[in-house]
Amino acid sequence: MDEQQSNGESFREGGLFDLGDGAHLRSILETAPDAMIVIDEVGRIMSFSSTAERMFGFAEAELIGENVSTLMPSPDRERHDMYLHRYAVTGERRIIGVGRVTTARRRDGSTFPIELSVGEARLGDRRVYTGFIRDLTERQRTELRLHDLQDALTHVSRVTAMGTLATSIAHELNQPLTAIANYVQTASEMLVDPKPETIEVIREALDECAAQAIRAGQIVRRLRDFISRSETERHIVSLPRLVNEASALALAGVGGRSIEFEVHLDPGAEELLVDRIQVQQVLLNLIRNAVEAMEEVPFKRLEISSSATDRDGMVQVTVADSGPGLAPKAMEQLFQPFVTTKANGMGLGLSICRTIVEAHGGRIWAGTSGLGGTAFHFTLPQAESGSDA
Repeated sequence: MDEQQSNGESFREGGLFDLGDGAHLRSILETAPDAMIVIDEVGRIMSFSSTAERMFGFAEAELIGENVSTLMPSPDRERHDMYLHRYAVTGERRIIGVGRVTTARRRDGSTFPIELSVGEARLGDRRVYTGFIRDLTERQRTELRLHDLQDALTHVSRVTAMGTLATSIAHELNQPLTAIANYVQTASEMLVDPKPETIEVIREALDECAAQAIRAGQIVRRLRDFISRSETERHIVSLPRLVNEASALALAGVGGRSIEFEVHLDPGAEELLVDRIQVQQVLLNLIRNAVEAMEEVPFKRLEISSSATDRDGMVQVTVADSGPGLAPKAMEQLFQPFVTTKANGMGLGLSICRTIVEAHGGRIWAGTSGLGGTAFHFTLPQAESGSDA
């Protein structure tokens, strides 16, 4: 088997190939529909395709020799060199050959969602990496439009379901409430002209009132338990990955609003034992709320941070914004169902967030952020070991 054939087998089996001459590589870069970026072993940009130039707003000449972390928001920007070093030392693949949805950073500082696939190659005796990048902005906008349509359909279904539920509750509670009304009315009439022989009857009527009130409470409690009963499917999940994917979806289409977005995650508390989809829903709701809260303010900054708590093996996650903030009275009722500060809100988003967080054994609360707006904090259980990366 000759060298070229051997390299071809190596590509199929291990992801390695010989790039060949520069002209051949350039022809690939210029015609590929997705952006392509080639970097060396330490992260320096060796080639930057025309599609990448249009996508990121940089000319290739500006970036040759620069670290590819320039195109990344925090925390990936600060950690990228560490990722490369870890792979060079351990050979453990976390992105190469896997692909992931994450967030990239344009020249103007705005962020946008991307699908990133990384291939490993050989250029002579050197190892290089090729990133294939697809801008998901349009796809995310389409998904958001579909999501809005689904929300509208869900709203209709929810109203219908609430009507059915209200009818059921009214039917269940009607009997004990009617009995209470009858007993109270009877006792009231007897007290108009109280006689010794009627005192015992009045006492019995009041005892029946108490019994029927307890029955009504049991009906409500049983219904509440039925509604809230749910099982979470927990796995060890990477918090940075959760934040990346949730923020990529939540921030789709808002790049033009010049939102400064920073992520500061505790490297010692990156693995959680949670239901991935449910926690992403919490992050998605909180990030979207923050973006909406900053609509009318000139300075828009969003920060997501995390830290390990001192007890209980929990991790605290914070989503903070630079919006106008909330009144203390509004904060007290934020997580109650059907309580909202939005003109067209249903008041269920934060209630759902609380249900999800508490189902994981954590808690959620709101306060004033250091940016001048609102900060939402919630805790989740930290995984003891392992990784899904």
